[in-house]
Amino acid sequence: MLRLRCIVLGLLVGSSMALGGCVPAPTPLQEGAEVAVIAPTAQALAGGSAGLPVMQVHKSPSCGCCTVWVEHLRKAGFAVEVHHADNLYPLKERLGVPYGKGSCHTAVVGDYVIEGHVPADDIKQLLAQAPNAKGLALPGMPLGSPGMEVPDGRSQPYIVELIERDGSTSAFAQH
Repeated sequence: MLRLRCIVLGLLVGSSMALGGCVPAPTPLQEGAEVAVIAPTAQALAGGSAGLPVMQVHKSPSCGCCTVWVEHLRKAGFAVEVHHADNLYPLKERLGVPYGKGSCHTAVVGDYVIEGHVPADDIKQLLAQAPNAKGLALPGMPLGSPGMEVPDGRSQPYIVELIERDGSTSAFAQH
C-alpha cells in the first residue's frame, strides 16, 4: 500500500519540489529537531565494496520506494547510511538541488548530491568521471527507475541529469 502511495504521489506531483519523501504536506524542520539515523551496517563502516565511498541517504521514514532504492544501491556495492527526516526541503536547498528537479529522497556521495531514483551504475559513472559538477538528479519518480519498479515490468523512458555548478542541468544518461 505504501509503495502504491509513493507511485500515485509521484504521478500526481511529477518533478516538482513538492515531493518531500512520499508523505503529504511535510512540516518544516524545527531548529534542534531530531533526525532519526539508522545505524550503518558493517559494510558501511568498512567503506563499501570496490572502493566506493559511503553514501548518505536522506529520506522520510515512511517512504517505501526510497527504501527499495537504498537496497538497489547496496546490491550494487555501495555502503549506505540512512537518515530519516520528515522535511527534506532545507537539505535540498543547501545542497543546490535545482527547483523542479526534486524527488522523494536526497543522497550525498563523495562531493556529489544525488537526487531521486538515479541508477547505481550512473552514480558509479559520475564518481569515475569526477566532473566539476554538483551531482545527478532524476526528477520526479519515473516508473521503472530503481525503487519504482512495478510487478508487470512497465517503465517509462527517463533522463538522469547532471547538475552543473551554476545550477543548470544537462543530460547525463538515458534509460
